[in-house]
Amino acid sequence: MNLKIYTDGWSRWNPWNAWIWVYITDEDGNEIEKRYKNLWIKTNNEAEYTAVYYALNRAIELGASFITLFSDSSLVINQLNWNWKVKEDRLKIIKSDIDNLIKNNCLKVEFIWVKRELNKEADRLSNVAMDEVCE
Repeated sequence: MNLKIYTDGWSRWNPWNAWIWVYITDEDGNEIEKRYKNLWIKTNNEAEYTAVYYALNRAIELGASFITLFSDSSLVINQLNWNWKVKEDRLKIIKSDIDNLIKNNCLKVEFIWVKRELNKEADRLSNVAMDEVCE
């Protein structure tokens, strides 16, 4: 099964209360599911990475073999594509977990950076979550 996944991570301050959002569709863009989760205290980059890890785990549960993952985090996408070196130790751990998840499950993953405006559903979910937290 081929999936398209849109992820986002957010932390108000670094570090502070962080959230992740995941929107999963089939290859034709039909919605499969959307989820969000509170991570408690994380940096923004940790949240962005954790969203990817969480999304890939869910894709495995759904039986995916090929995943096109979209994120508006240039840092995360460039590091996952091996274009940029990971310097921060906490991010090295999460990236290693993602790399192992891909390898151990024989996944084919294409990581694509998108402008925030094109990551609309993940961004919309962030607003839903924040509305719930701030009420």
